[in-house]
Amino acid sequence: MSTENQIPTTTAETVSTNPVDRVIQYHVQTKHHFNRYSRSLGYLDWANQPDSFRRFDGAQLIPLPLLKPDEEPLSPTYNAMYERTDVPCQPVSLKTLSRFFEFALALSAWKKAGESEWALRSNPSSGNLHPTEGYVVLPQIHGLDLAAGLYHYAPKEHGMEQRADFQADPLARLMAAFPHNAVLFGLTSVHWREAWKYGERAFRYCNHDVGHAIGTARVAAATLGWDMVLLDGVDQDTVAMLLGTDRKEDFGEAELEHPDCLAVIWPSQHVKRQGVEVPLFLDAAIVKEVAAGTWHGKANRLSQEHSVHWDIIDDAAEASWKQQTPTPAIDLQGQFSSLSDALRASRTTSDAGPTAGQIIRQRRSAVSFDGKTSIAASSFFQMMQRVMPLAECSQLKRPVPWDAWPYDPVIHLLIFVHRVDGLTSGLYCLVRDGRKVSFVQQAMNPELIWSRVPGCPTDLPFYGLLEGDARKLAVQVSCHQDIAGDSAFSFGMVAEFEGTLRERGAWWYPRLFWEAGLLGQVMYLEAEAAGVRATGIGCFFDDPVHEIVGIQSLAMQSVYHFTVGGPVEDQRLQVLPPYGHLVREEVKSET
Repeated sequence: MSTENQIPTTTAETVSTNPVDRVIQYHVQTKHHFNRYSRSLGYLDWANQPDSFRRFDGAQLIPLPLLKPDEEPLSPTYNAMYERTDVPCQPVSLKTLSRFFEFALALSAWKKAGESEWALRSNPSSGNLHPTEGYVVLPQIHGLDLAAGLYHYAPKEHGMEQRADFQADPLARLMAAFPHNAVLFGLTSVHWREAWKYGERAFRYCNHDVGHAIGTARVAAATLGWDMVLLDGVDQDTVAMLLGTDRKEDFGEAELEHPDCLAVIWPSQHVKRQGVEVPLFLDAAIVKEVAAGTWHGKANRLSQEHSVHWDIIDDAAEASWKQQTPTPAIDLQGQFSSLSDALRASRTTSDAGPTAGQIIRQRRSAVSFDGKTSIAASSFFQMMQRVMPLAECSQLKRPVPWDAWPYDPVIHLLIFVHRVDGLTSGLYCLVRDGRKVSFVQQAMNPELIWSRVPGCPTDLPFYGLLEGDARKLAVQVSCHQDIAGDSAFSFGMVAEFEGTLRERGAWWYPRLFWEAGLLGQVMYLEAEAAGVRATGIGCFFDDPVHEIVGIQSLAMQSVYHFTVGGPVEDQRLQVLPPYGHLVREEVKSET
C-alpha cells in the first residue's frame, strides 16, 4: 500500500500515549463543523474506486443454492421472528446457511442507470461502499457435507470460499463449550473502502457498518430458529488469528482486513437447560492449534493506487485494539422461551402481517423523502419500543436482536418529530435505559421540559424537550441534507461517551458505533414494516447537535443520525434481481 502521501494524525507535542485519550482525540478531530468538514481527499478518485467484492484467489468456492422465497426454509412472519414465537428450529445445512447469508450479507438487488450498474445488499453500508467482510467457522456437523474449517462469504457469487482446513479434533475442543451444532460467525472491515471517499471519518463509518451487520446476522439467525450472541470476551489478536487477517502472506499488496468481532450461532432446541453456561470468549491456546491448519487463497487487491493514506485511522484502530481477556459467560436457563407475556403485552404486535424475509428483501436506504408523509403515533411508538433492549432483563431474555448484545445500552435518541399524527412537532428524547434518565438529564440544559407525552406507553422513557417546527434545524445539523427535514421524523444517536471509555477502555470506542448501527438496523426494518422507509446519516455537525440540548462536555456525544419517512423513488433507475447474473451464467452453461 502506498504511503508516500500520508497525512499525519497531529503534531507530536499533542499526541497522548493513553489509548482512551487517543480515541477521544480521533473522535474530536473527525468532527464536522459549520466552517469545516472532517478531512477527506476532497474529490473522488474514480480510477481507483475500491472493488466492493473481496475474493481469495486459489480458495475453493462452494456455491450456495439460490433459494426462492417460497422454498424451504420458509421465513416466519416478521413479528414472530422478533418475538421468537412459532419459529421452527432449522438444522445447519447448505440450504439454511444459504438463507442465513441471504438475509445477513447477500445482494438484495442491482440498480442500473445507463451503462452503470451497482449492487445493493441486505446489510446497509455508508455510501454503499461495503467495507464489511463475513466469515463462518464450521466444525464437522452431521448432515453438512463440508470440511471443518474457515469460510469467507462471497456475496456476488453467493458462495463460501474455503480459506482454511482446520483439524477436526482441536476445532471440536474449541466448540465443546457451546451448544450442539454451533458455528462461529466473524466480521472484518477493509477501512480503505470507506476512506477512499470519506477520509479520516471512515473509521466511524466502518464501525457503523459492523453494527448493521451484527443486526442483519442476528435477524437472519432468528428467522431460522437460531440463537446468536457476540463473543466479546475474545481479544482482538485471537479474532485475527482465527479469521486469518494476521496472515500478511495471504494479503501481499492487497488491502488488509481489520478483525472486528466474533459471534456464536446455534440452533435452539426448544427445551430448557438448567445451569448451562455459554462462554463469551474462546481459549486462545486452542485457537492457535486450530489456526495451524492448511490455509488457501490470496486476497485480491481492491485499488491499484491509493492517493492518500489516512494514518489517523490506523492510530484509532491501534488505540482501540481489544487486548483485555475477560471470561464472561451467560446462562442458558430459559433461553428457548419466547418473550414473557408481560413484555409481549407491552408490544403492539400481532402474528399477522408480512414475513420477515419480505421485509428483509425489500429494505432499501431512502435517498429522498416526499416532505408530506406522516405516520401514526402507534407506529411511531412501536418503532421506539423495538429499539428498547429491555436492559432490566437478562441477556437471552431480551428481544431480538438485543439478546445478541452483551451490554446494557449506552445510546439514547434525540428525536426531531415532524409528521407523527398525535404528536406535537418538536424535539423529544428516548432514554433507552430507564435507569439512566437522571444521567441524561444532567448532561443537558436544565431548562428543557422533560414532559411525559400523552398516549405514550407507560413503560417507554420518552420525553418532550422542546415544542416547535424542527425541520430546518434537523436539516441544518445533518450537513444541510433535506432528508432530515422532509421525513416524518429524524433523530440523532447520542452516546454515553467519555465515562464509558474511561471505565471500560478504548476498545469500547468501536462498540459505541456498533450499538448505533445495530439500532439503525432495527429502525430500517421497522420503517419497511410500517410502510415507509429509512436511511442512516453519517454526515452531521457534531457540536451543533450538542448545542441544541446544551451538551457542553464529552459526557455525551452524537455518533449517528437517522431519518424515517415517505420515500421518493428515482424513476430513472432500473432495478434488477440480485442474482440474475448467476441465473444467466447457469443457463448459458447448460446451452
